[in-house]
Amino acid sequence: MTQPPRTSAASSAGKAIAPEDRARLDQVFMQVMLDTQAQVQQSRPVQPGNLAAMFHKEQVSEALQGCAMLIAGWNQNRIDEAGTLRSLRALRALELPELAGRIEKLADIDAA
Repeated sequence: MTQPPRTSAASSAGKAIAPEDRARLDQVFMQVMLDTQAQVQQSRPVQPGNLAAMFHKEQVSEALQGCAMLIAGWNQNRIDEAGTLRSLRALRALELPELAGRIEKLADIDAA
């Protein structure tokens, strides 16, 4: 089976944010990131058992890596699409829909 072609970093970089919007919204963005990271780290497996604990640990790692990607993108004046998707998948797997909703709303942070 062949794999689909990879997209370049530029084509999947995400939504550009104007530098003035980034400066104005930096505190809001970082508060969402810090809150998300803290809640993810405090979360516990939904079910008991070693397999659930292993799955939970993997999803926590994915969520935190997605947040790191979002922060890196923010520092480059953009909302990182790959980081957003990675975070959303992990947060939903961790059954944290409120946090996932907050991450989804970041795509429109400059509309506020």
